[in-house]
Amino acid sequence: MMSLLSAKEIQEIIPHRYPFCFVDTVEELEPGKRIVASKNVTINEPFFQGHFPGEPVMPGVLIVEALAQAGAILSLREEEFQGKIGYLGGLNKVKFRRMVRPGDRLRLEVEMLKFRRNVGLAKATAYVDDEIACECELTSIIGDK
Repeated sequence: MMSLLSAKEIQEIIPHRYPFCFVDTVEELEPGKRIVASKNVTINEPFFQGHFPGEPVMPGVLIVEALAQAGAILSLREEEFQGKIGYLGGLNKVKFRRMVRPGDRLRLEVEMLKFRRNVGLAKATAYVDDEIACECELTSIIGDK
Protein backbone atom coordinates (compact mmCIF):
# COMPACT_ATOMS: atom_id res chain seq x y z
CA MET A 1 0.00 0.00 0.00
CA MET A 2 1.34 3.41 -0.93
CA SER A 3 1.94 5.91 1.84
CA LEU A 4 0.15 9.24 1.67
CA LEU A 5 2.47 10.79 4.28
CA SER A 6 6.01 9.60 4.94
CA ALA A 7 7.75 9.51 8.32
CA LYS A 8 9.50 12.80 7.46
CA GLU A 9 6.20 14.48 6.58
CA ILE A 10 4.62 13.13 9.79
CA GLN A 11 7.45 14.73 11.80
CA GLU A 12 6.62 18.07 10.17
CA ILE A 13 3.09 17.81 11.65
CA ILE A 14 3.56 16.31 15.13
CA PRO A 15 6.50 16.94 17.50
CA HIS A 16 7.03 13.29 18.53
CA ARG A 17 10.43 11.72 17.82
CA TYR A 18 12.11 8.38 18.43
CA PRO A 19 11.53 6.55 20.67
CA PHE A 20 8.10 8.13 21.17
CA CYS A 21 6.76 8.53 17.64
CA PHE A 22 4.28 5.70 17.08
CA VAL A 23 3.03 6.55 13.58
CA ASP A 24 5.19 5.35 10.68
CA THR A 25 2.96 6.12 7.70
CA VAL A 26 -0.41 7.60 6.78
CA GLU A 27 -2.32 5.71 4.09
CA GLU A 28 -5.63 7.60 4.05
CA LEU A 29 -6.57 11.09 5.16
CA GLU A 30 -9.87 12.91 4.84
CA PRO A 31 -9.16 16.25 6.55
CA GLY A 32 -11.46 16.84 9.49
CA LYS A 33 -13.07 13.42 9.10
CA ARG A 34 -10.87 10.34 9.10
CA ILE A 35 -7.31 9.00 9.06
CA VAL A 36 -5.81 5.56 8.54
CA ALA A 37 -2.19 5.30 9.66
CA SER A 38 0.16 2.50 10.67
CA LYS A 39 2.86 1.55 13.15
CA ASN A 40 5.18 -1.36 12.43
CA VAL A 41 5.91 -3.00 15.78
CA THR A 42 9.44 -4.45 15.87
CA ILE A 43 11.39 -6.38 18.49
CA ASN A 44 13.77 -3.39 18.60
CA GLU A 45 11.20 -1.18 20.37
CA PRO A 46 12.81 0.02 23.62
CA PHE A 47 9.73 -0.81 25.73
CA PHE A 48 10.09 -4.53 24.96
CA GLN A 49 13.21 -4.65 27.16
CA GLY A 50 11.00 -4.41 30.23
CA HIS A 51 7.49 -5.28 28.97
CA PHE A 52 7.91 -8.20 29.34
CA PRO A 53 11.28 -9.99 29.13
CA GLY A 54 10.71 -13.32 27.38
CA GLU A 55 7.06 -12.41 26.60
CA PRO A 56 7.12 -9.12 24.63
CA VAL A 57 3.76 -7.31 24.58
CA MET A 58 3.22 -3.69 23.50
CA PRO A 59 1.89 -1.72 26.49
CA GLY A 60 -1.75 -0.76 26.09
CA VAL A 61 -1.06 2.86 26.95
CA LEU A 62 1.33 3.04 23.99
CA ILE A 63 -1.32 1.62 21.65
CA VAL A 64 -3.61 4.42 22.86
CA GLU A 65 -0.75 6.90 22.37
CA ALA A 66 -0.35 5.70 18.76
CA LEU A 67 -4.07 6.32 18.20
CA ALA A 68 -3.78 9.77 19.80
CA GLN A 69 -0.84 10.65 17.55
CA ALA A 70 -2.80 9.58 14.47
CA GLY A 71 -5.71 11.71 15.70
CA ALA A 72 -3.34 14.67 16.16
CA ILE A 73 -2.17 14.32 12.55
CA LEU A 74 -5.81 14.31 11.44
CA SER A 75 -6.58 17.51 13.38
CA LEU A 76 -3.33 19.33 12.62
CA ARG A 77 -3.78 18.89 8.86
CA GLU A 78 -6.71 21.32 9.10
CA GLU A 79 -5.60 24.68 7.73
CA GLU A 80 -6.64 26.58 10.88
CA PHE A 81 -4.53 24.31 13.12
CA GLN A 82 -1.32 24.04 11.08
CA GLY A 83 1.71 24.94 13.19
CA LYS A 84 -0.14 24.15 16.44
CA ILE A 85 0.16 21.14 18.75
CA GLY A 86 -2.35 18.47 19.75
CA TYR A 87 -2.77 17.32 23.33
CA LEU A 88 -4.65 14.31 24.64
CA GLY A 89 -7.50 15.70 26.73
CA GLY A 90 -9.31 12.53 27.75
CA LEU A 91 -10.15 8.90 27.12
CA ASN A 92 -13.47 7.08 27.32
CA LYS A 93 -14.64 3.54 26.68
CA VAL A 94 -11.10 2.14 26.36
CA LYS A 95 -11.10 -1.59 25.61
CA PHE A 96 -8.14 -3.84 24.84
CA ARG A 97 -9.15 -6.84 22.73
CA ARG A 98 -5.89 -8.40 21.57
CA MET A 99 -2.21 -8.36 22.50
CA VAL A 100 0.19 -6.58 20.16
CA ARG A 101 3.54 -8.31 19.69
CA PRO A 102 6.76 -7.80 17.73
CA GLY A 103 6.14 -8.32 14.01
CA ASP A 104 2.58 -6.97 14.17
CA ARG A 105 1.51 -4.03 12.03
CA LEU A 106 -0.90 -1.76 13.89
CA ARG A 107 -3.48 -0.12 11.65
CA LEU A 108 -4.68 3.05 13.35
CA GLU A 109 -8.10 4.34 12.35
CA VAL A 110 -9.45 7.57 13.82
CA GLU A 111 -12.79 9.09 12.90
CA MET A 112 -13.68 12.59 14.10
CA LEU A 113 -17.13 12.60 15.71
CA LYS A 114 -17.32 16.30 16.55
CA PHE A 115 -15.08 19.32 16.79
CA ARG A 116 -15.90 22.58 18.51
CA ARG A 117 -13.40 25.45 18.60
CA ASN A 118 -10.17 23.67 19.56
CA VAL A 119 -11.60 20.50 21.19
CA GLY A 120 -12.35 17.32 19.28
CA LEU A 121 -13.99 13.99 20.06
CA ALA A 122 -12.99 10.98 17.97
CA LYS A 123 -13.61 7.26 17.75
CA ALA A 124 -10.28 5.44 17.53
CA THR A 125 -9.57 1.80 16.73
CA ALA A 126 -6.26 -0.07 16.43
CA TYR A 127 -6.22 -3.28 14.40
CA VAL A 128 -3.75 -6.08 13.82
CA ASP A 129 -4.79 -7.59 10.50
CA ASP A 130 -8.58 -7.51 10.81
CA GLU A 131 -8.68 -8.04 14.57
CA ILE A 132 -9.38 -5.14 16.93
CA ALA A 133 -6.49 -4.67 19.35
CA CYS A 134 -7.84 -1.54 21.07
CA GLU A 135 -10.81 0.80 20.75
CA CYS A 136 -11.62 4.03 22.55
CA GLU A 137 -12.96 7.55 22.35
CA LEU A 138 -10.31 10.27 22.35
CA THR A 139 -10.76 13.87 23.38
CA SER A 140 -8.12 16.13 21.91
CA ILE A 141 -7.22 19.75 22.53
CA ILE A 142 -5.39 21.88 19.97
CA GLY A 143 -3.06 24.48 21.49
CA ASP A 144 -0.21 26.80 20.62
CA LYS A 145 3.34 25.48 20.62
